[in-house]
Formats: sequence, C-alpha cells, structure tokens
Amino acid sequence: MMNDAPAHIGILYVDLFIGEARSLKGKRMVLRRLKDRIRNRFNVSIAELNGHDKWQVCTLGFTMIGNDHRYVNAALQSVVSFIESDHAVEICGQNVEFC
Repeated sequence: MMNDAPAHIGILYVDLFIGEARSLKGKRMVLRRLKDRIRNRFNVSIAELNGHDKWQVCTLGFTMIGNDHRYVNAALQSVVSFIESDHAVEICGQNVEFC
C-alpha cells in the first residue's frame, strides 16, 4: 500500500539581501533569474514567502520530498551552496525543517 512508503519533506527557508536592487523591479529581475536557475538545476519547489514590498530583502522557501532523509537534506544544502555562489544576493539566514 502506498501509505506505507516513507516520505521525507524538507523545507528550506533562506533570508536574502539583494544589494544591487534599487527598486522592486530590480529585485524581481534578480530573484527571477535566481529562481529559474535553481529550478533548472534542482528538483525543488520555490516560493517567495516574505518581503514582497521591500526591495532589498526577501525570504525564499524551497521544498523537496523524497524517500531518503539524507538525500533530501543534501539536495537542500546544495541549493544553499548554489545561492552562496551567486554574487547578486547575500544569505542573511537559513533554516531547514523536516515534516
């Protein structure tokens, strides 16, 4: 039965500072590019959770589900490393939770 299958849902919260953004339009450009690159590289869902009206800060949420806790955690940590390599944004905080 499918209900017996183990499922691990990982949720990654990342607080970002977007120093080069000078307007909401500039912020959206940076975030759109970043989110598109992450979607193309990793199998995660992405949502902007906070800071919609602020043009230099935001919180992004990433989720992934899998049957191996270690794999999901490693994949979410890879997302963090990928974001750290993008010089247009700076990570101010991060948190990973599992359901």
